[in-house]
Amino acid sequence: MKKIVFMGTPSFAVPILKSIFQEGFNIPLVYTQPPSKGNRGYKMNKSPVHKFCVENNLSVRTPKNFKKFDEEKKILEKLEADIAIVVAYGQILPKNILNVCKKGFINIHASLLPKLRGAAPIQRSIINLNTETGISIMQINEKLDQGKVCSQYKININKNDNAEDLSLRLSNLASEKIVKDIEDILENKKRFLEQDHSKATYANKINKDEGKIDWKDKAENIIGKINGLYPIPGAWFYFEGERYKILKANISNNNSNPGTVLNDSIEISCGINSIKILEIQREGKKVQNIKDFILGTKIKKGVNLINA
Repeated sequence: MKKIVFMGTPSFAVPILKSIFQEGFNIPLVYTQPPSKGNRGYKMNKSPVHKFCVENNLSVRTPKNFKKFDEEKKILEKLEADIAIVVAYGQILPKNILNVCKKGFINIHASLLPKLRGAAPIQRSIINLNTETGISIMQINEKLDQGKVCSQYKININKNDNAEDLSLRLSNLASEKIVKDIEDILENKKRFLEQDHSKATYANKINKDEGKIDWKDKAENIIGKINGLYPIPGAWFYFEGERYKILKANISNNNSNPGTVLNDSIEISCGINSIKILEIQREGKKVQNIKDFILGTKIKKGVNLINA
């Protein structure tokens, strides 16, 4: 039976690991990020992939990094694995480890490469107002997301998709496709082709300060930010020294001075058009729908949020 090493960490990776596991492949070892401290520092939280492994009796390793390169290489060499599948692992793999498995290390990247190389392709595709995205099955080399690609699968980005919605759809798509791709790679039925590096774009890691809303921007760009940064770090604004995160909103075509609250339903004018807030969260409070929020807020018609 063919041996597969899996490397992954977040929820996005779990359906893919589950698909490989349920197909009956031999998975002798899974790598994932180390447990992290909980909010109060008492409890160590295992990653979603780690939890899946515990529930299904899969062996796990959680190195902080690959600085102890020789140790990890010896472990992998001993396994004599046929292939390694990497999905949002969150670690940089040293070049000298990439030849340990017979068919190399294969990455599932959540974009249509060479577009959106990097750490945040799902969020950036929404922030950029792209209309389609997908997954790429690629060989890992020493350069970031620049390896040869054997398969790509496209999906449309729906108008109201947020990063959480799109992540789930892409993860499910990958889980449906990966088993056949693995089988074809192992049987030498797949051709790996060079990317067109001249067309590369990048999806840089999300900085939480990017969430600050510029009310002078177009409404559609603000909606892209709200959806693309959902749920963390979120798109936000300040009012009277407190931060408010907008979790859901729609575009409307009313207009006034940017940042002006146009009515008591908290419709806010932007550089072009306006947005109607549907869900909002005051700093330190629970998420509220707009009907509940307006009952107790000082944000009223006529307030300008740029000057607040």
